[in-house]
Amino acid sequence: MITYLNFPVKGVRVEGARMYPESEVTETIPDNASLLTLNKKMLRDTVESNPWVQGAEVNENWNSGIVTVQVKEHRPMLYAEVDGREIILSSDGKELPGLGGAGLAKLELDRDQVGEILDFANTLHENGVGLDSIDWVGAGGIRATVAGRRVICSRDVNDSQAEALKNIMPQHPDARAFDLRSPDRVVVGAPVQGNTKSDPRG
Repeated sequence: MITYLNFPVKGVRVEGARMYPESEVTETIPDNASLLTLNKKMLRDTVESNPWVQGAEVNENWNSGIVTVQVKEHRPMLYAEVDGREIILSSDGKELPGLGGAGLAKLELDRDQVGEILDFANTLHENGVGLDSIDWVGAGGIRATVAGRRVICSRDVNDSQAEALKNIMPQHPDARAFDLRSPDRVVVGAPVQGNTKSDPRG
């Protein structure tokens, strides 16, 4: 007698999701689905089509029959009114359907300012620096929260400044702010008012 193993899907686990609803995954996998015929690419593409999802990875456990979907979500970093329309953007420039619980203050910006913010966010992202939020934009530059710390910059932040910022921040755990408005320089705000250091790295 030949026994055919079906390897049924016995359960679904979604990890890393806060805004993405787990029910969307379970609805995508049909009843009596088999691990042998599970289309992981289609499932991943379906999950990534949700506006909150930045990326997803699908893994199956052949022993338990559990399918695990690991989700990386977009994080809101800008809440603004632009030309009379409210927008919420992630640090990679994606427009999101809501704040997702983020406590962002609404800013009034024009399109050029939004472009400058996205350039700044992209430069930080490409250099491995996490941008939490844009807090203020004005003639004095852009004030942001980066990895939980205050950063001030002008329109142009280059790769070397972003790299320097990433390296300098851990070396100054008590600094209140980091100023990138001087070309090729990161100015470190020390805990004592008026005491600052200018670091030429970058």
